[in-house]
Amino acid sequence: MSELRWHPFLQEWVITATHRQDRTFHPPDDYCPLCPTQPGGFPTEVPESTYEIVVFENRFPSLQYEPPLPAVAPVFYSSVERATGICEVILYTPDHHQTLAALPVQTIERLIYVWRDRYAEFSEMPGIKYVFIFENKGKEIGVTLSHPHGQLYAYPFIPSKLEREAEACHRYHDEQQRVLLLDIVEDELERGTRIVARSEGWVAFVPFFARYPYEIYIAPTRFHGDLLTLRASEVQGFAQILKQVLTQYDRLFGFSMPYVMAQHPRPCDGKLHAGWQFHVEFYPPYRTKDKLKYLAGSEAGAGAFINDTLPEETARRLREA
Repeated sequence: MSELRWHPFLQEWVITATHRQDRTFHPPDDYCPLCPTQPGGFPTEVPESTYEIVVFENRFPSLQYEPPLPAVAPVFYSSVERATGICEVILYTPDHHQTLAALPVQTIERLIYVWRDRYAEFSEMPGIKYVFIFENKGKEIGVTLSHPHGQLYAYPFIPSKLEREAEACHRYHDEQQRVLLLDIVEDELERGTRIVARSEGWVAFVPFFARYPYEIYIAPTRFHGDLLTLRASEVQGFAQILKQVLTQYDRLFGFSMPYVMAQHPRPCDGKLHAGWQFHVEFYPPYRTKDKLKYLAGSEAGAGAFINDTLPEETARRLREA
Protein backbone atom coordinates (compact mmCIF):
# COMPACT_ATOMS: atom_id res chain seq x y z
CA MET A 1 0.00 0.00 0.00
CA SER A 2 1.30 3.43 -0.94
CA GLU A 3 -0.50 6.77 -0.85
CA LEU A 4 -0.12 10.48 -0.05
CA ARG A 5 -1.75 11.92 3.07
CA TRP A 6 -1.92 15.68 3.71
CA HIS A 7 -0.45 16.97 6.97
CA PRO A 8 -2.86 19.76 7.98
CA PHE A 9 -0.51 21.46 10.45
CA LEU A 10 2.70 21.41 8.42
CA GLN A 11 0.89 21.86 5.08
CA GLU A 12 2.86 19.11 3.38
CA TRP A 13 2.39 15.64 1.95
CA VAL A 14 3.35 12.50 3.89
CA ILE A 15 4.02 9.34 1.88
CA THR A 16 2.73 6.16 3.47
CA ALA A 17 4.34 3.06 1.95
CA THR A 18 3.70 0.03 4.14
CA HIS A 19 5.21 -2.48 1.69
CA ARG A 20 8.67 -0.99 2.42
CA GLN A 21 8.65 -2.75 5.79
CA ASP A 22 9.57 -5.91 3.88
CA ARG A 23 12.58 -4.48 2.01
CA THR A 24 15.96 -6.23 2.23
CA PHE A 25 17.78 -5.42 5.47
CA HIS A 26 21.59 -5.79 5.75
CA PRO A 27 22.06 -9.11 3.93
CA PRO A 28 25.47 -10.88 4.09
CA ASP A 29 27.99 -9.44 1.64
CA ASP A 30 27.87 -12.59 -0.51
CA TYR A 31 24.08 -12.24 -0.91
CA CYS A 32 23.99 -8.58 -1.87
CA PRO A 33 21.12 -7.95 -4.36
CA LEU A 34 23.03 -5.02 -5.90
CA CYS A 35 26.14 -6.96 -6.88
CA PRO A 36 26.40 -8.46 -10.39
CA THR A 37 24.89 -11.91 -10.89
CA GLN A 38 27.74 -14.42 -11.05
CA PRO A 39 27.65 -17.67 -13.09
CA GLY A 40 26.03 -20.30 -10.91
CA GLY A 41 25.27 -17.76 -8.22
CA PHE A 42 21.96 -16.48 -6.92
CA PRO A 43 20.19 -13.95 -9.19
CA THR A 44 20.51 -10.27 -8.22
CA GLU A 45 18.95 -7.05 -9.51
CA VAL A 46 21.66 -7.00 -12.21
CA PRO A 47 21.50 -10.05 -14.52
CA GLU A 48 25.05 -9.53 -15.81
CA SER A 49 28.44 -10.66 -14.49
CA THR A 50 29.73 -7.09 -14.28
CA TYR A 51 28.72 -3.50 -15.05
CA GLU A 52 29.91 0.10 -14.95
CA ILE A 53 26.84 2.06 -13.75
CA VAL A 54 23.34 0.60 -13.53
CA VAL A 55 19.95 2.27 -13.04
CA PHE A 56 16.75 0.35 -12.31
CA GLU A 57 13.38 0.93 -10.70
CA ASN A 58 13.34 0.41 -6.95
CA ARG A 59 11.81 -2.94 -5.95
CA PHE A 60 10.30 -1.28 -2.85
CA PRO A 61 9.24 2.14 -4.17
CA SER A 62 7.62 4.87 -2.10
CA LEU A 63 6.17 6.25 -5.36
CA GLN A 64 4.96 4.43 -8.48
CA TYR A 65 4.08 5.82 -11.88
CA GLU A 66 0.89 3.73 -11.88
CA PRO A 67 0.16 3.43 -8.15
CA PRO A 68 -2.81 1.63 -6.62
CA LEU A 69 -5.80 3.59 -5.41
CA PRO A 70 -5.52 4.81 -1.80
CA ALA A 71 -6.54 2.22 0.79
CA VAL A 72 -8.41 4.76 2.92
CA ALA A 73 -10.88 7.55 2.32
CA PRO A 74 -9.91 11.17 3.06
CA VAL A 75 -11.02 12.83 6.28
CA PHE A 76 -12.28 16.40 6.65
CA TYR A 77 -8.83 17.72 7.72
CA SER A 78 -6.63 15.63 5.41
CA SER A 79 -6.95 14.72 1.75
CA VAL A 80 -5.57 11.48 0.31
CA GLU A 81 -4.01 11.09 -3.13
CA ARG A 82 -2.39 8.33 -5.14
CA ALA A 83 1.40 8.15 -4.59
CA THR A 84 2.30 8.85 -8.22
CA GLY A 85 5.97 9.13 -9.12
CA ILE A 86 9.16 7.17 -9.77
CA CYS A 87 11.81 5.69 -7.47
CA GLU A 88 15.06 4.47 -9.02
CA VAL A 89 18.27 2.96 -7.70
CA ILE A 90 21.62 4.04 -9.19
CA LEU A 91 24.52 1.61 -8.72
CA TYR A 92 27.93 3.30 -8.85
CA THR A 93 30.17 0.25 -9.24
CA PRO A 94 30.06 -3.58 -9.20
CA ASP A 95 32.62 -3.57 -6.35
CA HIS A 96 30.64 -4.16 -3.18
CA HIS A 97 33.39 -2.76 -0.94
CA GLN A 98 33.96 0.52 -2.78
CA THR A 99 32.56 3.95 -1.94
CA LEU A 100 31.90 6.99 -4.10
CA ALA A 101 34.95 8.63 -2.49
CA ALA A 102 37.22 5.80 -3.66
CA LEU A 103 36.05 5.78 -7.29
CA PRO A 104 38.24 7.35 -9.99
CA VAL A 105 37.30 10.86 -11.09
CA GLN A 106 36.48 9.48 -14.55
CA THR A 107 33.87 7.13 -13.05
CA ILE A 108 32.33 9.96 -11.04
CA GLU A 109 32.20 12.03 -14.22
CA ARG A 110 30.28 9.24 -15.99
CA LEU A 111 27.95 9.07 -12.99
CA ILE A 112 27.20 12.81 -13.36
CA TYR A 113 26.15 12.21 -16.95
CA VAL A 114 23.86 9.42 -15.71
CA TRP A 115 22.36 11.83 -13.15
CA ARG A 116 21.85 14.37 -15.91
CA ASP A 117 20.17 11.81 -18.17
CA ARG A 118 17.73 10.71 -15.46
CA TYR A 119 16.93 14.30 -14.46
CA ALA A 120 16.32 15.22 -18.12
CA GLU A 121 13.91 12.31 -18.60
CA PHE A 122 11.85 12.70 -15.45
CA SER A 123 11.74 16.50 -15.39
CA GLU A 124 9.77 16.31 -18.66
CA MET A 125 7.41 13.60 -17.46
CA PRO A 126 3.76 14.69 -16.99
CA GLY A 127 2.76 14.99 -13.36
CA ILE A 128 6.32 15.19 -11.99
CA LYS A 129 7.19 18.43 -10.16
CA TYR A 130 10.52 17.64 -8.52
CA VAL A 131 13.37 15.23 -9.36
CA PHE A 132 15.46 14.51 -6.28
CA ILE A 133 18.75 12.62 -6.62
CA PHE A 134 20.44 11.61 -3.37
CA GLU A 135 22.65 9.12 -1.58
CA ASN A 136 22.25 7.70 1.91
CA LYS A 137 25.59 6.26 3.04
CA GLY A 138 26.28 4.35 6.25
CA LYS A 139 24.34 2.42 8.87
CA GLU A 140 24.25 5.56 11.02
CA ILE A 141 22.00 7.11 8.34
CA GLY A 142 19.72 4.06 8.30
CA VAL A 143 21.00 2.45 5.10
CA THR A 144 19.79 -1.14 4.66
CA LEU A 145 22.11 -2.10 1.76
CA SER A 146 25.81 -1.27 2.00
CA HIS A 147 26.62 -1.65 -1.71
CA PRO A 148 27.60 1.81 -3.09
CA HIS A 149 24.48 3.30 -4.62
CA GLY A 150 22.28 6.36 -4.77
CA GLN A 151 18.60 6.92 -5.45
CA LEU A 152 16.23 9.09 -7.43
CA TYR A 153 12.73 10.13 -6.37
CA ALA A 154 10.52 11.88 -8.91
CA TYR A 155 7.77 13.52 -6.85
CA PRO A 156 4.28 14.65 -7.95
CA PHE A 157 4.75 17.67 -5.67
CA ILE A 158 7.60 19.92 -4.53
CA PRO A 159 8.69 18.68 -1.07
CA SER A 160 8.12 21.33 1.60
CA LYS A 161 11.78 22.08 2.33
CA LEU A 162 12.49 22.60 -1.36
CA GLU A 163 9.31 24.63 -1.76
CA ARG A 164 10.53 27.01 0.98
CA GLU A 165 13.87 27.21 -0.78
CA ALA A 166 12.16 28.03 -4.08
CA GLU A 167 10.11 30.77 -2.42
CA ALA A 168 13.21 32.31 -0.79
CA CYS A 169 15.15 32.26 -4.08
CA HIS A 170 12.19 33.76 -5.96
CA ARG A 171 11.73 36.53 -3.39
CA TYR A 172 15.44 37.45 -3.42
CA HIS A 173 15.53 37.44 -7.22
CA ASP A 174 12.45 39.67 -7.37
CA GLU A 175 13.91 42.15 -4.88
CA GLN A 176 17.57 42.16 -5.93
CA GLN A 177 17.45 40.93 -9.53
CA ARG A 178 20.21 38.55 -8.49
CA VAL A 179 20.61 34.88 -7.55
CA LEU A 180 20.84 34.29 -3.81
CA LEU A 181 23.22 31.32 -3.84
CA LEU A 182 25.50 32.97 -6.41
CA ASP A 183 25.77 35.98 -4.11
CA ILE A 184 26.52 33.68 -1.17
CA VAL A 185 29.20 31.91 -3.22
CA GLU A 186 30.76 35.24 -4.17
CA ASP A 187 30.85 36.27 -0.51
CA GLU A 188 32.31 32.93 0.61
CA LEU A 189 35.06 33.15 -2.02
CA GLU A 190 35.90 36.67 -0.90
CA ARG A 191 36.09 35.75 2.80
CA GLY A 192 37.70 32.32 2.33
CA THR A 193 37.27 31.19 5.94
CA ARG A 194 34.56 28.63 5.22
CA ILE A 195 35.90 27.35 1.88
CA VAL A 196 36.68 23.63 1.86
CA ALA A 197 37.64 22.94 -1.77
CA ARG A 198 37.63 24.44 -5.27
CA SER A 199 37.72 23.10 -8.81
CA GLU A 200 37.00 24.33 -12.33
CA GLY A 201 33.67 26.18 -12.02
CA TRP A 202 32.83 24.88 -8.52
CA VAL A 203 33.32 25.70 -4.85
CA ALA A 204 32.65 23.70 -1.66
CA PHE A 205 32.08 25.43 1.65
CA VAL A 206 30.61 24.98 5.11
CA PRO A 207 27.66 27.40 5.03
CA PHE A 208 27.54 30.30 7.51
CA PHE A 209 24.16 28.91 8.63
CA ALA A 210 25.22 25.23 8.83
CA ARG A 211 22.83 23.06 10.83
CA TYR A 212 25.13 19.99 10.95
CA PRO A 213 28.70 20.35 12.28
CA TYR A 214 30.37 19.23 9.04
CA GLU A 215 27.66 20.21 6.56
CA ILE A 216 28.99 21.17 3.12
CA TYR A 217 27.46 22.89 0.11
CA ILE A 218 28.95 22.30 -3.35
CA ALA A 219 27.82 24.94 -5.86
CA PRO A 220 28.75 26.17 -9.35
CA THR A 221 30.40 29.58 -9.59
CA ARG A 222 28.24 30.60 -12.56
CA PHE A 223 24.48 30.29 -13.00
CA HIS A 224 23.05 26.78 -13.45
CA GLY A 225 19.51 25.90 -12.43
CA ASP A 226 20.18 22.20 -12.96
CA LEU A 227 22.73 19.78 -14.41
CA LEU A 228 21.52 20.17 -17.98
CA THR A 229 23.38 23.40 -18.76
CA LEU A 230 26.82 22.33 -17.50
CA ARG A 231 29.72 22.59 -19.94
CA ALA A 232 32.01 19.56 -20.32
CA SER A 233 34.72 21.32 -18.29
CA GLU A 234 32.18 22.01 -15.52
CA VAL A 235 31.14 18.34 -15.43
CA GLN A 236 34.82 17.49 -14.98
CA GLY A 237 35.12 20.13 -12.27
CA PHE A 238 32.03 18.75 -10.52
CA ALA A 239 33.53 15.24 -10.52
CA GLN A 240 36.84 16.56 -9.17
CA ILE A 241 35.31 18.53 -6.32
CA LEU A 242 33.01 15.63 -5.35
CA LYS A 243 36.07 13.38 -5.15
CA GLN A 244 37.98 15.95 -3.11
CA VAL A 245 35.16 16.66 -0.63
CA LEU A 246 34.43 12.97 -0.08
CA THR A 247 38.13 12.26 0.44
CA GLN A 248 38.33 15.07 3.00
CA TYR A 249 35.35 13.59 4.84
CA ASP A 250 37.04 10.18 5.02
CA ARG A 251 40.33 11.67 6.23
CA LEU A 252 38.69 13.90 8.83
CA PHE A 253 38.20 11.21 11.49
CA GLY A 254 40.10 8.36 9.84
CA PHE A 255 37.08 6.31 8.74
CA SER A 256 34.65 6.26 5.83
CA MET A 257 32.24 9.07 6.68
CA PRO A 258 28.49 8.35 6.56
CA TYR A 259 26.37 11.10 5.06
CA VAL A 260 23.28 12.16 3.20
CA MET A 261 24.11 13.72 -0.16
CA ALA A 262 21.18 15.74 -1.54
CA GLN A 263 21.14 17.35 -4.97
CA HIS A 264 19.02 20.49 -5.35
CA PRO A 265 18.10 21.12 -8.99
CA ARG A 266 15.36 23.57 -9.88
CA PRO A 267 11.76 22.27 -9.64
CA CYS A 268 10.20 21.00 -12.88
CA ASP A 269 6.68 22.29 -12.20
CA GLY A 270 6.55 24.47 -15.32
CA LYS A 271 7.59 27.71 -13.58
CA LEU A 272 10.70 29.67 -14.51
CA HIS A 273 12.56 29.58 -11.15
CA ALA A 274 15.04 32.18 -12.40
CA GLY A 275 16.55 32.62 -8.94
CA TRP A 276 17.29 28.94 -8.31
CA GLN A 277 20.92 27.79 -8.33
CA PHE A 278 21.78 24.10 -8.55
CA HIS A 279 23.85 22.80 -5.65
CA VAL A 280 24.58 19.71 -3.56
CA GLU A 281 24.20 19.52 0.21
CA PHE A 282 26.01 17.04 2.46
CA TYR A 283 24.80 16.14 5.96
CA PRO A 284 27.28 13.92 7.85
CA PRO A 285 25.94 12.63 11.20
CA TYR A 286 29.20 12.86 13.17
CA ARG A 287 30.11 15.92 15.26
CA THR A 288 33.34 14.36 16.63
CA LYS A 289 35.19 11.14 15.89
CA ASP A 290 33.04 9.21 18.37
CA LYS A 291 29.91 11.34 18.79
CA LEU A 292 26.87 11.53 16.54
CA LYS A 293 24.70 14.56 15.89
CA TYR A 294 21.25 13.29 16.85
CA LEU A 295 18.07 15.03 15.81
CA ALA A 296 16.47 15.26 19.24
CA GLY A 297 13.85 17.48 20.86
CA SER A 298 14.62 20.88 19.35
CA GLU A 299 15.42 19.53 15.88
CA ALA A 300 12.82 16.75 15.52
CA GLY A 301 10.12 18.31 17.67
CA ALA A 302 10.43 22.01 16.81
CA GLY A 303 12.48 22.04 13.61
CA ALA A 304 15.07 24.33 15.24
CA PHE A 305 18.58 22.98 14.67
CA ILE A 306 21.35 23.46 17.25
CA ASN A 307 24.93 23.33 15.92
CA ASP A 308 27.58 22.67 18.57
CA THR A 309 30.45 23.82 16.32
CA LEU A 310 31.58 26.92 14.45
CA PRO A 311 31.39 26.65 10.63
CA GLU A 312 34.68 28.53 10.33
CA GLU A 313 36.42 25.96 12.55
CA THR A 314 34.90 22.89 10.90
CA ALA A 315 35.81 24.27 7.47
CA ARG A 316 39.43 24.66 8.63
CA ARG A 317 39.50 21.07 9.87
CA LEU A 318 38.12 19.82 6.56
CA ARG A 319 40.69 21.83 4.60
CA GLU A 320 43.48 20.36 6.72
CA ALA A 321 42.14 16.87 5.99
